[in-house]
Amino acid sequence: MGKYSILFRRSVLKDLAVLPKKDVQRIMEAIRALAVDPRPPQSQKLSGREQYRLRQGAYRILYVIQDDVLIVTVVTVGHRREVYR
Repeated sequence: MGKYSILFRRSVLKDLAVLPKKDVQRIMEAIRALAVDPRPPQSQKLSGREQYRLRQGAYRILYVIQDDVLIVTVVTVGHRREVYR
């Protein structure tokens, strides 16, 4: 299995801009790790959606996996109380 490419929606850059820098660094490390293993043991598939969730402290990373073209698209990043709205 090859390495996945990571793509971001434009809204993700805005989501990350308002977060504290130390949290952004940890979130970016978790996102980079998705290129090697897009389905780590701590990720969960969301019910009723074709998205996965990855926890990083109080923040959640929602992403979509396209196995046929080896792409992981980060859909949104946000605080756990706001990200699912």
